[in-house]
Amino acid sequence: MEETLFCQSCSMPIDNPELRGTEWDGSMSYDYCKYCYQKGEFTRPGLTLDEMKSHMMELMDNQNLPDHTIQEGLKRLPHLLRWVGQDVRV
Repeated sequence: MEETLFCQSCSMPIDNPELRGTEWDGSMSYDYCKYCYQKGEFTRPGLTLDEMKSHMMELMDNQNLPDHTIQEGLKRLPHLLRWVGQDVRV
């Protein structure tokens, strides 16, 4: 059984190749989704971890996800490649 791949910026599952971002040469990214990363660059390069946290809370809340699911997603953020070493309050 294969391990699920998650975007290393927003934690969205990216097992579906159509959801993956692209590198500068057009190849598929195995680390980031198409919403966070295109052509080898972050779509929002100045985004902070706290801003990502707020953005993800809003998106998940709009999807009517249970609170425990939202909290688990937020807890994962500081451990992702893009955010390692930055502070976040969950």
